[in-house]
Amino acid sequence: MKIIEIKDIYKTYYLGEFDVPALNGVSLEIEEGEFVSIMGASGSGKSTLLHILGLLDKPTSGSYKLEGREISGFSDDELATLRNKFLGFVFQQFNLLPRTSAKENAELPLIYSAEKKSADAISLLKKVGLGKRIYHKPNELSGGQQQRVAIARALINDPMLIFADEPTGNLDSKSALEIIEILKELNNSGITIVMVTHEPDLASAASRIITMQDGKIISDKSVTQKLKTKIVSERHSYISKNHFLHPVFKLKSVGSYFFQAVRALLSNKTRSVLSILGVLIGVASVIAMLALGTGAKEDVEKRISAMGSNLLMVRSSSRRVGGVSLEAGSVTRFTIEDANEIKEKIPGVDKVAASVSGRGQVVYQGKNWNTQIQGTSEDYSDMRNSRPVKGRFFTKNETLTRAKVVVIGQTVVKELFGEKDPLGEFIKIRRIDFHVIGILPTKGSTGWRDQDDIVIIPLNTAMYRLLGKEYVDSIDVQVTDANSMDEVSDKIKKLIIALHRLPEAQKDTVDIRNMADIQETMSATVKTFSYLLGSIAFISLLVGGIGIMNIMLVSVTERTREIGLRKAVGADNNDILFQFMIESVVICILGGIIGITLGSLISVILSKFAGWSTSISMSSVLLAFTFSVAIGLIFGIWPAKKASQLNPIEALRYE
Repeated sequence: MKIIEIKDIYKTYYLGEFDVPALNGVSLEIEEGEFVSIMGASGSGKSTLLHILGLLDKPTSGSYKLEGREISGFSDDELATLRNKFLGFVFQQFNLLPRTSAKENAELPLIYSAEKKSADAISLLKKVGLGKRIYHKPNELSGGQQQRVAIARALINDPMLIFADEPTGNLDSKSALEIIEILKELNNSGITIVMVTHEPDLASAASRIITMQDGKIISDKSVTQKLKTKIVSERHSYISKNHFLHPVFKLKSVGSYFFQAVRALLSNKTRSVLSILGVLIGVASVIAMLALGTGAKEDVEKRISAMGSNLLMVRSSSRRVGGVSLEAGSVTRFTIEDANEIKEKIPGVDKVAASVSGRGQVVYQGKNWNTQIQGTSEDYSDMRNSRPVKGRFFTKNETLTRAKVVVIGQTVVKELFGEKDPLGEFIKIRRIDFHVIGILPTKGSTGWRDQDDIVIIPLNTAMYRLLGKEYVDSIDVQVTDANSMDEVSDKIKKLIIALHRLPEAQKDTVDIRNMADIQETMSATVKTFSYLLGSIAFISLLVGGIGIMNIMLVSVTERTREIGLRKAVGADNNDILFQFMIESVVICILGGIIGITLGSLISVILSKFAGWSTSISMSSVLLAFTFSVAIGLIFGIWPAKKASQLNPIEALRYE
C-alpha cells in the first residue's frame, strides 16, 4: 500500500535577489513498511525532501498525496494535526527542551493531541533503554541517550511514519549503531521509516536507498524485498474521513498551556521578574493613586455634608465709594427681623438661622483656649448637620430667654477637658459662666480653619450678653427643593431690598451664595484631581505593558527553535498563540496581585505617616487587576502572533 506519493515536486528558496532551487521535479512513492534511506552530498536536496515529506515545509509546486489524499493545499493547522497523529520525527540535533525531564520531553506531542495518549512515555523510554534515566534532564544525558529520548517522543502517538534527519550525525560510532538498531526494530514492528544520512554503512540498514544530486533523484534501489505489512487502516480512515482537524480551541489543553507557560517563565527568572516588576509598579501606582483620590473625595464629601444641604447664605457685601471699598456690612445690616421675614414670606423656605460670630477666651479650671464664638438659633443644628453626639442643642425658648448654655466643638473638648466628660460642666466665655449642654460632631478642617474649634451659644445670648452686636452677620436659609434654589434666592434678595428700601446703587450689597454650587464645584475639582492621579498611574501601567511586549518579543526570538520543535510534534498556530499569550497574562496576574498588595501598603503608609486621607475601594482593586490582565492580553498578542506564524523548519534551523 502506498503511504506517500509525490509527483513533480519543486522547491525554491527566495533569498533576497537570489533564487536557490533545492528540488527539481522530484517524484517518489513510499510503500507501507519500508525503511527508506535518502543519501546525497551536502546541498543535494535530501534534507529539503525529508522536510517536505514530513510536512515541516511546503513545496513550491507539485503534488503530495498521503494515503491517497492530496494534501498540498492543506492549511498550516491541518498539517500540524497530521504531524501530530501520524508522523514522528528524530532530528540530528535531538531538539529536546533543556529544562524538562526525559519523560516530559517524550510526552511533548501529547500536549497538542486532541485524543487520549496513545502510549505510555515511561514504557517507551524503557523500550529504548532509558529505564533508569526517565527523570533526568538533557544535560544529564549523553548524546546517544538524548537521541533515544527523541525516538521515544517520535513513538508517543503511535505514528505510521518516522522521519529521521541524520539521527546519528552527532553521535559516536557505538551510539550510532545502537540508534540504527532501534530504528530497524521499529521498522520490523511495521512502522515505515524514512531516514536521511550521508554514511553508506548506516544507509545499508535500510531496505531501500535513494540517492540525490542537484535536487533530483539519481538512484533508487531496493536492498531487500522484505516489506512489512502492519495493518494501519484505522488510522488511515482518519485521513479519508477528514476527522483529523484541530478544533479552534481545546479547553482540555488550557491546563497544559498554563503549565508550559509557567515553566517557561521559571526557566528565565530574571527576565520574568523584570517583566512582573513593570506591571507591579503600574498596578501599585493605580491602587495608591486611586486610594488617594478616593480618600480626598470622601474627605471633601464629608466636609460638604457638614455644611448642610440646599443652603443659601445671605451676607452683606462691601460697596465701593470713589474707588474705595467699604467694610462688608457697612451699608446693609441684617437683623433678626429680616430672618423672620424670610421664613414667613418666602415660599419654599424650610428653615432659617441667623448668626453672629466673634472670638474669645474660654476657660475651664486652670485651662484656657481662644476659640471662635458663634451665636445662632435652634434650627442651626439641623441645617448644618451639627446635631450633638452627646447631650443636646439649645431650644427656641433658651434663645428667646438669652440662656447661658453652650455647645462645644471637639477641639475645645480636647484642649479644656482632655479625657473628661464636659457635659454638665461650666466654662467661662469672656468671664461669663456657661453651662455645657452638648458636644458637636467632628467636622474636620477646611484649609487653615478647624471647624471643630468652636463654641455655639443662643443667638440672643451672643448678641446682647456676650458680643454686644445689634445686627446679625449672616442668615442661613434652607430651601425645601434643591431645584428652586435660584428662584428662592431672587425672592430673598428682592425682599431684603424692599425691607431696607435700598436704592438701585446699593442692590449689589446683598450677597447670596448658593452652597449647592460651591459643593458641586468642590466635587468636580476633586473628581478631576482623582482622574489626574489615575491617569498618571495608568500611564505607568501602560509603560509596564510595553515592557512586557519587548520582553516577550525577545523571548520569541530566544525560543525560536523551541517553537519549531513544538510545531514539528503537532502544535498548530493557535497552540503557540495561546501559550505565549498565557505567559504574558500570567506575568500580569502575578504583577497585579503583588501590585495590589504593595499599593494597599503604600496607601496605609500615606495615611498613617503623611496624614493624607486614603480609601481603597474594591472597584479600584478590580479595575487595576482587570486592566493589568488586559495589558497582558493586548501587549502579548503581537509577540504571540509572531511566534505562531513561524515556519516549523525555518524555526528549527534558527541559530
